[in-house]
Amino acid sequence: MDIHSYVPLYVRLFSFYKEKILKQDYFPGERIDSITRIVERHKVSRETAKLVLSKLSEEGYIVKKAGKGSFVSFAKSPKKLWGIVIPFYSSNIKDLIGSLNRRAQEKGRKIEYYLHYNDPKEEMRQVGSMIRNGFEAVIVVPNYDESITAEFYRKLNHGSSKVILVDRTMAGSFFNYVIQSYDLGVKRAFMHLISMNKKNLLFVKDEDWMGRNLVYELMEQTLRIFISKQAPERELFIISDLQELDKSFLSKRNIGGILCSMDIDSVRITGRLVKWKIKMPYEVSVVSYGNTELTQVFDPPITAIDCQYEEMASLTAAMIFNKSKSGSQHQHVIQPDLIVRGT
Repeated sequence: MDIHSYVPLYVRLFSFYKEKILKQDYFPGERIDSITRIVERHKVSRETAKLVLSKLSEEGYIVKKAGKGSFVSFAKSPKKLWGIVIPFYSSNIKDLIGSLNRRAQEKGRKIEYYLHYNDPKEEMRQVGSMIRNGFEAVIVVPNYDESITAEFYRKLNHGSSKVILVDRTMAGSFFNYVIQSYDLGVKRAFMHLISMNKKNLLFVKDEDWMGRNLVYELMEQTLRIFISKQAPERELFIISDLQELDKSFLSKRNIGGILCSMDIDSVRITGRLVKWKIKMPYEVSVVSYGNTELTQVFDPPITAIDCQYEEMASLTAAMIFNKSKSGSQHQHVIQPDLIVRGT
């Protein structure tokens, strides 16, 4: 805690314990620090410690038991509500949310979605809060660096809620997930791009968010492996800022194939190629990762890797209603397809 903060001490301590409860450093039913322990641990008065426990009790995070202490409360009664936790809002994620929403409506469920801004701590807080509030399902598109959250999901007590990671996970197989095979998607894009001409390749990343991006690291690594094995005479260039990309950038580096990690970037790049009168797909070919409506309605329609969001949503819904024993894991890896269009 910041000792220089102007927020009252008991409020900061309340937030400290609230976060520990939401992140399940204290499990439901577990005894929380007593007044004496709070005084010793945080060097505060007994009155401050009492205020902290009172506020936690008032807001339903703990239950006081006379003569026994204070204990973390259990989740509220189950609700027919699905929560979707996402790192940011994009055309790709909008398509995924739309597919999930259709499945929810078919089952008479409502959906709420929350941004965690690619912040692992906020992601854990949101997931913990939804579990405590009795959400039937918590569907998470993980932050791009799961090194912090992997242990959280491994030990998570989800109660009656189903917690499912979707779209991607790099952190292992400790939990339920429905993800896509990014390396296969990259391979299919790569094979298409090198078939169009004999020029170099460009990978356009979208790195507007803080922190490490394990997905883009995987995509870049996969591209480098394929180039070294199947097209060693070519070079791979990487950019994360489209302001770098002008006509001279392409000509100086002899770039003939572009893979975009986001559909919105592919639209911007394709628009520039049209403006520069560069012939697609033979002078420069473009593949976008996503296949949202943007790629389908743009003129010319953009060749894309289809993330299979409809299938992802169907499998997620099936997992939510699966009645298998608690603790069993269901894991699906979807194969993205290449949709060849005008670029």
